[in-house]
Amino acid sequence: MKRYWSRLFALVLVLAIALMGCSSPDSLTGNYSQDTLAVVDIMKNVLELPNDAPDKAAIQAEARQKINDFSARYQRVNSVSGLGSFTTMRTALNSLAGHYSSYPNRAVPEKLKTRLDKELQQVEAALKRGG
Repeated sequence: MKRYWSRLFALVLVLAIALMGCSSPDSLTGNYSQDTLAVVDIMKNVLELPNDAPDKAAIQAEARQKINDFSARYQRVNSVSGLGSFTTMRTALNSLAGHYSSYPNRAVPEKLKTRLDKELQQVEAALKRGG
């Protein structure tokens, strides 16, 4: 009887872990346009943050999480990967993520902010056009 319960318990654990591992814990909806605009908004918020903002670390962590979620969800979706908005968005995401990984304690340079702002405007315009 003890052997039966231990095997049943092991099976329940395996199923629970498998189901939790297959769930999508990210904060994205699955709608490319909505998700892209949400990531654009958080990136604009991060770029506008002053250096002495009290919640700067939390907002940067949220931005990093959104960047990772967006990349993980859409990088292998063929219907999205060819869109101009996607390639421009990936360029902007990679630039900001690269800055955060190389210089985590430094502010985003003005030159990079300007470039990212221009790229994010291009993404929004492309999404309005339908691509």
